[in-house]
Amino acid sequence: MENWETVQVTTDVLICGGGMSACGAAVEAAYWAKKNGLKVTLVDKATPVRSGAVAMGLSAINEYIGYAAGENTLEDYVRYVRQDLMGISREDLVYNIARHVDSSVHLFEKWGLPIWTDENGKYVREGRWQVMINGESYKVIVAEAALNAMAEAGFEVYERVFIVGPIMDGDRIAGAYGFSTRENKFYVFNAKAVYAGMGGAVHVFRPRSTGEGLGRSWYPPFNSGATTYFTLTAGAEQTCQEIRFIPVRFKDAYGPVGAWFLLFKSRATSAVGGEYMAVRKDELNNWAPYGLAKPIPANLRNYLGMLDTDEGLGPLYMETAEAIQNLAEAYKDDQKAFKKKMKELESEAWEDFLDMTVSQAILWAANNIYPEQSRSEIAACEPYFIGSHSGGSGAWVSGPEDLDTPYKWGYGNMTTVKGLFTAGDGSGASSHKFSSGSHAEGRWAGKNAVKFALENADLPSIGDVEALKEATFAPMKRFEENKGYTTDPNINPNYIRPMQFMFRLQKLMDEYAGGVSSAFKTSIALLERGLELLEMLKEDSEKLGAETAYELERCWENIHRMWQAEVHIRTIIFREETRWPGYYFRADTPKMDEENWKVFANCVYKDGNWEFFKREIHALCD
Repeated sequence: MENWETVQVTTDVLICGGGMSACGAAVEAAYWAKKNGLKVTLVDKATPVRSGAVAMGLSAINEYIGYAAGENTLEDYVRYVRQDLMGISREDLVYNIARHVDSSVHLFEKWGLPIWTDENGKYVREGRWQVMINGESYKVIVAEAALNAMAEAGFEVYERVFIVGPIMDGDRIAGAYGFSTRENKFYVFNAKAVYAGMGGAVHVFRPRSTGEGLGRSWYPPFNSGATTYFTLTAGAEQTCQEIRFIPVRFKDAYGPVGAWFLLFKSRATSAVGGEYMAVRKDELNNWAPYGLAKPIPANLRNYLGMLDTDEGLGPLYMETAEAIQNLAEAYKDDQKAFKKKMKELESEAWEDFLDMTVSQAILWAANNIYPEQSRSEIAACEPYFIGSHSGGSGAWVSGPEDLDTPYKWGYGNMTTVKGLFTAGDGSGASSHKFSSGSHAEGRWAGKNAVKFALENADLPSIGDVEALKEATFAPMKRFEENKGYTTDPNINPNYIRPMQFMFRLQKLMDEYAGGVSSAFKTSIALLERGLELLEMLKEDSEKLGAETAYELERCWENIHRMWQAEVHIRTIIFREETRWPGYYFRADTPKMDEENWKVFANCVYKDGNWEFFKREIHALCD
């Protein structure tokens, strides 16, 4: 530990993270802070140009309202999110994101993002809310704007610095601490306001891809639940931590299916050709009113496919060849035009992957799959925790002051901890913001963080820095002191290596909390047993050992995942119903209970104790 230099950084607003929401926060906070003589500092464990869920690229922007052009209303989007979340949404937050998101999309285009347009100059829609992009450099373009804004204001950006956790001064956030993964430096950041934008979580559950595919996932493998850990252990109220997201994707490489459903109008079928959305339509009656309205919620679409696999009708397929043929059918009388259209559609099919999931294109090639000639397998992935997509987990944050809703306390997107802000994957019950909405919400939160720093000018105390440092490097000290006890450093009774720890966590969550191997089913008995095992794992987390700074990062990532796992299990136990079949199914409470559980399931962790409670849902429109 003595070989690591302690670096203390004092700032007004600290932005933790480098994904879409953090880039939005940086752009807006830099502008308002410079105007008011304040300082903003951004710290990311990677580098913003390739950080976050959009790091690899994207083929569509999934939230664009078209409000000014009269394409949709803000209320339309609020109803859409309410419907897809089975009635559980913070409509004030969704409305606020919707009214700002188009401006973020227009900024992306101004910064150089190629958005598809038709012959009239209108954006090409993939679906009602999506617009198509050439997005292989999407994150690079958005991050460059954020970094330029910070540089032009004279503000500092720290890259390759891993944030371990929050620093508290009583009930107020005082900053964050962490360490460099490239230099022997321990960092303590002291700030008046902190923005936590470090993404959601993957690899809490055992993934479908194991062995040589270990680490492959739909959501970025480096997102470890840091935002939940940061806000939860700071004492911030959490919401919807039971709503994990399970996307259906092309099997094994997790390629996107959205373009196939929305742009190519493809069907998903069982192995024997039955279209489960049609064959099992009557099952939707059991999930009224949401199963009977359009669009059918994502979890119910998942569920109908799972029913097919449960009955031995798997694997499931995307009928890619049929979809391409149908789209080219209009040109069949002109063979030259037909061949040209087929080539164009084939190119778009591959580009959808090359924009954002290159490994899927490689897998298709490796398996001799030609999308215009044969269908391709799809499957439900393992669970993810992601507040920006079709899940809902995250912190409970303050809504905008100008809306007639009850959940607001002075600063937009501030958590229940004074001075601690979040957005994107970090804010709960406001999903379907995706990349553009996360950026817009980050801008909103960044502006409000500056306002808080202006109005709360006293700098909170960071307390005992040496104690933070000692706790941070304990795994390295433990390894160094005990590595000679055995001939193989991986097998040692005095410590556990981070990979071994992660495997234990994933096995526990998979088998007891409704993962892939249990077909996403669980029960109170399974959950309570899982909690017992998780308590043992928490004890062993104090015995993690790290040989290098890289392993030290992995140790802390797994501690973050462990806390995400615990709040998830405890919240599923608290909500005594099954509301999201297709995401998870509680076999002991197999039905939806609108009378008792059409509420937010919220919790707070403080001083070693958990408190769970309900909060009412308030509709913003009919």
